[in-house]
Amino acid sequence: MRELYPELEPNASGHLDVGDGHLVHWEECGNPGGKPAVFLHGGPGGGSSPDHRRLFDPEAYRIVLLDQRGCGRSTPDAGAAGADLSTNTTWHLVADLERLREHLGIDRWQVFGGSWGSTLALAYAQTHPQRVTELVLRGIFTMRKSELDWYYGGGAANLFPERWAELLAPVPEDERQDLVAAYHRLLRDPAEQVRENAAIAWSRWEASLIGLLPRPELVESFSDPAFAKAFAGIEVHYFHHRGWLAEGQLIDNAHRLRGIPGTIVQGRYDVITPAATAWDLAGAWPEAELRIIPDAGHAYDEPGIRTALLEATDAYR
Repeated sequence: MRELYPELEPNASGHLDVGDGHLVHWEECGNPGGKPAVFLHGGPGGGSSPDHRRLFDPEAYRIVLLDQRGCGRSTPDAGAAGADLSTNTTWHLVADLERLREHLGIDRWQVFGGSWGSTLALAYAQTHPQRVTELVLRGIFTMRKSELDWYYGGGAANLFPERWAELLAPVPEDERQDLVAAYHRLLRDPAEQVRENAAIAWSRWEASLIGLLPRPELVESFSDPAFAKAFAGIEVHYFHHRGWLAEGQLIDNAHRLRGIPGTIVQGRYDVITPAATAWDLAGAWPEAELRIIPDAGHAYDEPGIRTALLEATDAYR
């Protein structure tokens, strides 16, 4: 099993003014003259981390990371009371990526995204295919109704009933038929404690299902109120609006990826983004190689997934 590349620090970083009052944090590391690659974090609202830099050979790649609108080190913080999310949509994020590419003077780059990052990567690549050298995608999520219904409509609950009960706890019984709508209301409740309890319950549900095996330390980090408010606030906002995507749009428009090489890495036992979506995408995109990892869940750092992702970025360097 492969280990991540050694730890490294950014060569440059900053905040890019993308309009609408948003400053998006970005950083570059690795070889300034190397092959450009941009890493898109999950969530939406998860933010980037230092370990994400380590998925690329630093001698070969010019590695770009960013925190998407409203999360991580970007401002304003989506978790603040009364935060306006009206200018935080999939298509705003696609436009932000183009602004960042132009700001950094990059002509074309490899686009790497996992979970929600795969959604954003597909939306970006289908909008700007001429700017993408390759796609490296993990834990495919395309915002289809069937995917949201599985995760928030009771499918995953059959495997994690005790965690499902925790997700239901803040929701009045007469609102439990549509959890996304219920949480959309709860996270905008006038009472601070109601908002905080809802944000923590939503975030803990996701953290509890990320790994093939339990990760109590991750659940605790996702329970931090400041993180949970931004994470849940953005994620529920996106899911409530179905990502501003038509049903099946990213699979239906996979023909726009023709000519772009790609690698799809998918855990067999991924409960958050089940393998059916990766299978559907691979069927619609002949250039993609689908690698299903037989002993993995959703997390990018599980040994088999980590190895496959490193092999992909190495192959494209």
